[in-house]
This record gives sequence, structure tokens and C-alpha cells, in this order.
Amino acid sequence: MPRPAKPLIRYDSVIETSLRIIDSEGLDAFSLPRLARELNVRAPSLYHHFQDKAEILRAVARAIVLEAKWPDEQSVPNWVEWFVRLSLDFRSAVLRHRNAAPVLLQFMPRDVLIRTYDTSARLLGELGVPAEQRVLILDGMDKLTVAAAITEAVKGPDEWGRAFATVDPATEPTLAEAAELNPRSVEELFAESIRCFLRGALPYIDADAPAPSRAAIAAPAPGTSAAS
Repeated sequence: MPRPAKPLIRYDSVIETSLRIIDSEGLDAFSLPRLARELNVRAPSLYHHFQDKAEILRAVARAIVLEAKWPDEQSVPNWVEWFVRLSLDFRSAVLRHRNAAPVLLQFMPRDVLIRTYDTSARLLGELGVPAEQRVLILDGMDKLTVAAAITEAVKGPDEWGRAFATVDPATEPTLAEAAELNPRSVEELFAESIRCFLRGALPYIDADAPAPSRAAIAAPAPGTSAAS
């Protein structure tokens, strides 16, 4: 379908409205006709900025990931907690848009994440991690953070905020007891898993070494996020 000669809507308005529909009503409610009605335009107007529905969903996934911000080094006591905060912020961005988890699974903007990991690799170098070991850390962080965030996002409302929420004491009594006695929230469990991974993978780096300074790593341009 040919694109209109003159744009009738703003690019960012399409993304914001798409995400609002998905957040409030679920992914099944999202369609180009529905989006057009919400924007009070005809559906062909959407083709000025986007080739098809998939391209819109790619932009939605990108917008979600870009909500994660760089941690402020003044707000964390050491480099471990800097990485923990980076992971927690990504997790929070995903969980703000639980209904969009399938979109992230299909259209995760890996190019955005790669730039984040490139900066993280420079941080690891500043800490003294040999170049040949940095992929081990970054790949582990990728699997822990991305997979854990999406896994949490797709849980049903009755499982939110609880680890092993579906365990049955009658059939899994040992696990049920452990879950009952667990003192940590789901977010705290996630944060601790990041700490354990980093300390175990890099035992020779002082866990109390300071967080990176903005001058030591390539900080994003003003007005952009960690992943932009």
C-alpha cells in the first residue's frame, strides 16, 4: 500500500499509543485498525512511518528497552551494585509492560543491548577483567537479566511477587517449606542472583571496588537512556 504524501501522525505518538493499548488491553487487542481509531486517523496514515504491524511492534519493543537507564554511580556503593542496578532497571522496564512480553520475545532489539554491553565491557576492563573473560560475564548477565525479566513478566497475576507461587505443599512439601521460609521478595532474589554470579565469576575483583565514573565509561548523550 502506498504511503501518504504527507504525514498525518507523529512517529512517537504511534509508539506511545500502541504501547498503551497493549498495556491496558493485551496484545490480542492490538491491531492497525484499532490503533488508527485510537489516533483518530485512517489506517493508511500509519504507513507513512511503518511498513507493517511488525515494524510497529519492533519499535514498541525498542521503546520498552530504552526505558532502562544508566545507574548513577553516586547512588551505588560499588561496581557489583552498579551492575545489579543496571539489571534491576531493565527488569523494571519489562515488568511495567507485562502484556508486551511476547513482543520482546519476538522483537528484542539486540542492537540496543549490544551497545549497552559494549559500554559494560569497557567498565570490566577498567576493573581489570582480562579481555578474554569479558564475554563470559556479559553473556551470563544477558541470560540472567533478559530471561529472568521476561519469565517474570509472563507469570499470571496470582504469581506476581512470589517465588514458586504454584508449589503444592501436598505434593512438593520440601519446596513448599523452602518457599514459605524464604525471606526475600522476588526482586531481592533476582538482585542476589546477579550478585552471586558476579562475585563467583570474578572472585579476584574486590567486591567493594567503586562504581564506574561517567568519565571512565562512555556515558550516553543527554536525554538518552543507557541503551540508546
